[in-house]
Amino acid sequence: MLSRFLIIVLCLFNTSSTDEVTIEWNESKKLTWADFRGPVEDDSDAVAVTASGITFSFSVKQSNERFVSFNATVEAHFYPEKSWYIKSKGDDHILAHEQLHFDITELHVRQLRYGMSKLRISQNIKEELRRLHRQANENLAKMQNDYDTQSQNSINKEMQAVWSKFVTDELDKFKAYKSQ
Repeated sequence: MLSRFLIIVLCLFNTSSTDEVTIEWNESKKLTWADFRGPVEDDSDAVAVTASGITFSFSVKQSNERFVSFNATVEAHFYPEKSWYIKSKGDDHILAHEQLHFDITELHVRQLRYGMSKLRISQNIKEELRRLHRQANENLAKMQNDYDTQSQNSINKEMQAVWSKFVTDELDKFKAYKSQ
């Protein structure tokens, strides 16, 4: 019973919207199988795939050719049209595994917001923001891979429980930076 994740990396520098359907991470709304609306990949050995990623945008304000402030937006998104599951094999255990993938994305959003809160305005602010975003995506990809490897894509229920507790604890550490 394999599952996979797909990280969608979005870095938006203008605020134009896309037509893509997304679900923002929300503490009170858990994923349901109805949220997984993408076409099943017939050649995959996975039971389910969660597509999630960090949406990031920023703007800077200048005065006299000097950066004086910045504003950034960071969100964890789930992509229903790119996420799928095999109906005959999808159960609550696998759904919880997939939810944790989305929660891991939220964790990295919180960590990115925390990192941005430590930044001070400088003439390198754009590069610093991009570096933090790039690092967040690298860390996210590594953790998602570690999670699937160590939990054997949810097969190892003991490791699944360890990961669930770890992610819950980490989300709590960064609760001041949670998505609303």
